[in-house]
Amino acid sequence: MFLSVFEMFKVGIGPSSSHTIGPMVAAARFLDHLRAQPFAVKGLRASLHGSLAFTGVGHATDRATILGLAGFRADDYDVAKAEAEMSRITAEGTVHPEGLGPLTFQPKDHLTFDYGPALPGHANGMILMGTDAQGDVVTQVTYYSIGGGFVLTADELAAGADKDEGAPVPYPFKSAAEMLEMAAQNGLSIAQMKRHNELTRMPGADLDAGLDRLWQVMNDCIDRGLTTDGILPGGLQVKRRAKGIYDALQAEAGVNLNAPHTINDWMSTYAMAVNEENAAGGQVVTAPTNGAAGVVPATIRYYMDHVPGASHAKIPEFLLTAAAIGGLVKFNASISGAEAGCQAEVGSAAAMASAGLCAVLGGSPAQIENAAEIALEHHLGMTCDPVRGLVQVPCIERNGLGAIKAVSAASLAMRGDGTHLVPLDAAIETMRQTGADMSEKYKETALGGLAVNVPNC
Repeated sequence: MFLSVFEMFKVGIGPSSSHTIGPMVAAARFLDHLRAQPFAVKGLRASLHGSLAFTGVGHATDRATILGLAGFRADDYDVAKAEAEMSRITAEGTVHPEGLGPLTFQPKDHLTFDYGPALPGHANGMILMGTDAQGDVVTQVTYYSIGGGFVLTADELAAGADKDEGAPVPYPFKSAAEMLEMAAQNGLSIAQMKRHNELTRMPGADLDAGLDRLWQVMNDCIDRGLTTDGILPGGLQVKRRAKGIYDALQAEAGVNLNAPHTINDWMSTYAMAVNEENAAGGQVVTAPTNGAAGVVPATIRYYMDHVPGASHAKIPEFLLTAAAIGGLVKFNASISGAEAGCQAEVGSAAAMASAGLCAVLGGSPAQIENAAEIALEHHLGMTCDPVRGLVQVPCIERNGLGAIKAVSAASLAMRGDGTHLVPLDAAIETMRQTGADMSEKYKETALGGLAVNVPNC
C-alpha cells in the first residue's frame, strides 16, 4: 500500500480539505472530462449532497465549486483574482475555463444544495453536469470528496480505487504490524522505508524540495496566524486569539518561575494560529485535512522552538514518519469527518504528529507505533459538530488540544520500550467501527452536538 507524503500533505486553501479543496479538484477533473468529449457543452450545473450540502455554505463549498469550474486550483490559489472572478461570474452568469470557451453558469440558479439523502457512495457527494444550448444535461459525473482533498468518481469508488495499493514499492506495508516487521527485518526506520518508497515515484532532489516546501508553507501559516488579529468571517463573530496569546507568552518569556504547564499554551497558540488562518480561507497544508491542519505544524514548531537539540534537518524524518502513519489510517479507516467524525481528523492528525515527534526524538519503530496508538486511542468517539457548519468552533481549539495530546503521547511512548497492550492496528479498526456506528448528525452535518446547543448568532 502506498500513499505519497504529498498526498497526505497537500498545499491548499481553507477552510476545508473535503468541502473546499475536494470540490475544486472535482471541478478541475470535470473540466478535463468536458475537454475530452467529442461534443461541445454550452453550460454547467452542479448539485451538492450529504455533508457538502448541510455544511457547504459554512465550508465555502459553493464558492469552491464555482471557482473550480472557472479553472481555479487550490495549490496556486490567487485571492485577488478569485474575488474579481467571483464578482464577474455573479454579474454575467458565465465561466470561462481554459479551452472550453464561455459557459453559462449562474450560481444562484445552477448550483443547488440537496438536503435529501446522501448519495450512496460517501457522505460528501456532488454531481457536475454539462448542458446543451437548451439547458438539457448531456453529460454528468458524480464525484465523492472522501477526505483530505482526495476525490474519486462514483465509478472509481465502486471499483475500489480508495483501496488501490498502487504500483509496487520496496516496503509495501498496509498495516502497522507489517510496518514493524519490515523495519525489524531490514534494520530501517519508518522514515527510511517511507523515503525508499517515495523514491520509486520521484528523484531524491524533488522529494527533498517538496518536503522543504511543505514545512515552509506550514511555518509561514503559523507566523501569519501569530501576527494577525480581528474577527473571522462567517457570522459567528469569533475573535482570532492566537496573536493575543502569543504576545502574552512572549512578554512572559523572561519572567522567572513560569508554570510548567505554560508550554501547553505555546503548543495551542501555534495550532490555533494555523486553524484561524484556515478559517479565514488562507493557505494551509492539509495534515491530513484542513480541519486538523494545525496539529502537525504546531508539534513541529514545538519541537523546533522548545526542545533542546532540535534540528531542522530532522523535519523530513518527522513528515515522512507522520505520512506513513496517516496512510495506514486512511487506507484502513478514514480521515474524513463526514465519514467518521472528528476522531478521523484531529485524531488522525494527533497520531501522525505523535509518531513524527517520537521519531525525531530518537524513538524506535515500536515506540513510534506506540505513540501513534496512544494519540489515536484517546480521540476515539470524538464527533464532528461544527457550529453553523463553520470550521471554527470547536475546531480551532480542538487542534491545540490535539497537539498537546500528540506531544504527551510521544513522551509517554519514549518512557517505555515500545511494548504495549493495544496495537495501533486495533485502534485504527476501532475508529473505523466507531465511525460506522456514529449517528450521521455527529458527522459534519451541523445537526447535532455543539452545532445545535450553541446559539448560532
